[in-house]
This record gives sequence, C-alpha cells and structure tokens, in this order.
Amino acid sequence: MGYYIETGDVVKGKEIVLVSKYGAEIIDLPESFDEVPEDKALICVVDNGLFEAAAHCYNESEFEAFKPTPTDQRPRQWLIMDKGLACQLSGYKGQDKEVV
Repeated sequence: MGYYIETGDVVKGKEIVLVSKYGAEIIDLPESFDEVPEDKALICVVDNGLFEAAAHCYNESEFEAFKPTPTDQRPRQWLIMDKGLACQLSGYKGQDKEVV
C-alpha cells in the first residue's frame, strides 16, 4: 500500500487539481473495484484534516483499504483518470502483487 499522487503545494482541494490539470473525473464510490474500466485508474482523495492524500487504488486490496469504515469516516472524494498517467504520477509500475 502506498502509491500517492502529489499535487505540488496544494494540500487541500487535490481533486480540483486532478480534474483541471490531469483530466480526472469525479465519481461516486464504486460498489466494487471491477467497475473501474481497464484503461482507467481509481483515485481516492482522503481528507486527513490538515492535508489531503490522493491515493492510487491500483487493485482490489487498495480499494478495500481506502473505503470508509465505521471507525474511519474521514471525507473521501473518488475519481477516475487515465491509467498510464496515474501510474506515472504515483510511481506505480505494476510490480505489487494483490494481497489475498
């Protein structure tokens, strides 16, 4: 776990940067990771209070890790964007195996 997209000095409003600069689309929380098109990447922007983190949810395990839970209700914004661009921006090279 742990591939994130940096947005320069922007600590709040990362979804706005991802939409305006990188063509991401804001979506509702998917029911499952299978809903993400093959050519798209799922991004979860989590509001941690003082800052936001834009996490690249590159597989089912990552998706499950970032979904809200009864004990973690931090605000989240879900986006999809071009998969190649998300991999480039987050540094994810596809080498991490799915955790079962």
